[in-house]
Amino acid sequence: MKLSFPLAAAFAAILSLTACGGGGGDGGSTMVGESANLGGKIKIVSDSAGTGTAATVTGNRVQVNYTGWLYSATAANNKGKQFDSNMVAGGKPLLFKIDGTTPPESVLTGFNQAVLGMKVGGKRTVLIPASLAYGPAGIPGTIPSNADLVFDVELTKICVSSEVGKDC
Repeated sequence: MKLSFPLAAAFAAILSLTACGGGGGDGGSTMVGESANLGGKIKIVSDSAGTGTAATVTGNRVQVNYTGWLYSATAANNKGKQFDSNMVAGGKPLLFKIDGTTPPESVLTGFNQAVLGMKVGGKRTVLIPASLAYGPAGIPGTIPSNADLVFDVELTKICVSSEVGKDC
């Protein structure tokens, strides 16, 4: 009988801790990322073909428009809270080098993979697992730890070396 009280106290403590979390939002609670069970790989949800050359050459620079959401299993199209977009008024396309490794040429590994194979004018919705996004670190206050992400991406331009300059 000596073990019953400590066991009950431990159980009560665990229950009280689990009851405090999971608010999913404001009030200082810890944000928790949702998982799409992607097995560490991106998933192309929808894809509309563009025209011309595909973005396949490592080192080419590309321009894209994008909007990003936290993955939500219960939201329409799994698009939970929007956390970023360059498609706001006056927004400029995101310019980066395919497989670039240093800022400002670098992007999330999963975002880089999402653009590969796209043609100019093409649009994709992709799910990116946390392991190819911000991982356990997340972005405090914006992207929870281990959160999978959803992006709408439109490839607007592939820049060839002769075009690199002001717009590329």
